[in-house]
Amino acid sequence: MEGLLYSFLAGTGTAVGALLLFIVGRPGKNSLSVLLGFAGGIMLGISVFELLPEAVDFGNMATAIIGFLLGCGMMYAIDRLLPHSHMSSGDVLVVENPEKIGLERAPMLRLGYLILFGIALHNLPEGLAIGAGLEASPELGMMIAIAIGLHNVPEGLAIAGPLKAGGLPVGKVLLLALLAGLMAPLGTAIGLLVIHISPVMVGGALAFAAGAMVYIVNDELIPQANDLNSHMANAGLIFGLMLAFGLL
Repeated sequence: MEGLLYSFLAGTGTAVGALLLFIVGRPGKNSLSVLLGFAGGIMLGISVFELLPEAVDFGNMATAIIGFLLGCGMMYAIDRLLPHSHMSSGDVLVVENPEKIGLERAPMLRLGYLILFGIALHNLPEGLAIGAGLEASPELGMMIAIAIGLHNVPEGLAIAGPLKAGGLPVGKVLLLALLAGLMAPLGTAIGLLVIHISPVMVGGALAFAAGAMVYIVNDELIPQANDLNSHMANAGLIFGLMLAFGLL
């Protein structure tokens, strides 16, 4: 139950990001860069300092390597098969694989729904990461949930932008952003069921979570943060790494 609560709170980060867009507009480049770098630092620190060592302890080196590669592979497949977006330094929404939505001339509303679907699926392995972390220790699960919650805020902005431009009312945009975030608790529930099959599965799940988070950090968070402001991104990344190292 604790895992589902943490995962739910992390998932609401998408709704928070969408709400920010309507209340105060898009956050400044410096603020967004620090946020992305900080979340990336925490996620990277958790993966290197805690998840991977715990994965070897619970299982063995082979299951840790396989789990890590599967985590990276799943995130890569999601990114390749579904549209995913981020805000660039030019204050525009950049879609990484527009060929999946009929090129960049696709209507805004359709673009928004497809990005929503992509981010929703993206949240499944993130929820599993929270469950795997909690299985190792409550503190680790809480730290993963905080990092993913911070990471979800700019994803909420990416969802809300095209949906708002497509003419959807505020309430519906916020509801859809929240529903996308709530895929995280579903991932947590699935992860906890799989983990309880065998102790070796705990090691594999921890390594899977590490692989998924390392991929997210290197493919999304660090490049996006550097694109906005590399100096602020590095400051956030270092602070996040220090915090993860100090608390774990």
